[in-house]
Amino acid sequence: MDTGGSPHHRRTPVAPRGRRVGVVLITAAAVLAALAALTVVVVVLPGPVVDRDLAGARIGAAERLAAVNNVRTTLLQAVGGAVVLFGAYATWRQLRLSQEGLNATREGHITDRFSRAVDQLGSEKLDVRIGGLYALWRIADHSAHDREAVVSIMAAFLRTHLPWPPQGPESPAAQTSVNSVPPLETRAADAQVALTGLGMLFQDRRPDWLNLSYTDLRRADCDGLWLHHMNFDGEASLTAANMRHVELGTSILHRSRCIEADLRGARMVRADLRDADFCDADLREANLRKARCRGTKFTGADLSLADLRGADLTGADLTGAALQGASASDLTLWPAGFAIQAAGVVMAEDPGGEPSILLPAAALTRNVPPLQSA
Repeated sequence: MDTGGSPHHRRTPVAPRGRRVGVVLITAAAVLAALAALTVVVVVLPGPVVDRDLAGARIGAAERLAAVNNVRTTLLQAVGGAVVLFGAYATWRQLRLSQEGLNATREGHITDRFSRAVDQLGSEKLDVRIGGLYALWRIADHSAHDREAVVSIMAAFLRTHLPWPPQGPESPAAQTSVNSVPPLETRAADAQVALTGLGMLFQDRRPDWLNLSYTDLRRADCDGLWLHHMNFDGEASLTAANMRHVELGTSILHRSRCIEADLRGARMVRADLRDADFCDADLREANLRKARCRGTKFTGADLSLADLRGADLTGADLTGAALQGASASDLTLWPAGFAIQAAGVVMAEDPGGEPSILLPAAALTRNVPPLQSA
């Protein structure tokens, strides 16, 4: 009577036992081969090597034995060195394979986290979207390979969730008084997180243009953020935005609306501000050196203590603008007929060339002094 179970169950132990036997046989063969090679090196080779070197010369038995032992020692040292080198290579190879495995596992985890974070951005729940944005931000901090993708996703999130002109019943209309528009962090907290993430990630981002055109950033808080090389072209709305000390070096703000924006201490060196609207904006102590401001509206803006050295203000509207203590140089270009002395502008030496934007972000880091006009 067959009591051993099904044929399948009876045969399963056979394969593992066969494999174990094969491994044992291969190991034994390798050991025997190594012993045989060592025997040849220690016993067989030294004598012929000595006889060949003597070339038929006759020496005493003691001298020949000493020569054989010397050759044997040399050969053993060579074998030992080869073993050490082989062991080092095997260790390096094992470490490399382990590292590749760890990298593959890490990349898989990052991919999973990335996918989950992107899925969260499409949630109807505000807290879930904010969590997804912070997850992407964290991924960008730990993975330089994914940083550009995260930055692009955050910019796309702003463009789709805050279009200009405003869309949707919950978005304040374009004609709404800025005093009636809630701060961005309260009316669209997820968008404020995305904007803050962009500003922080830009500290280590290579110079490249990022599109935030046709984006409604009214009353956005950009305090201390890096937004250089941001393309706000196409009437992006920065109305009443809090952008104190914001970094906008070489940015394109062509035709941007920055009405009543708080730009105290903002650094806009070599920025493209042509035809932008800075009416009633607070630009006290802002750095506008060599900025292109042709046709820019500064009506009613406060430019007190601003640095305008080398700025091109040709055709700019400075009606009612406050310029007391603002510094200018002989390279500053003014609107036709503008009375510099009557406006209280102070002439100063031009600083010369500006640092290249291609320098690493660390080279552009600056300590921000307290605002005198605060």
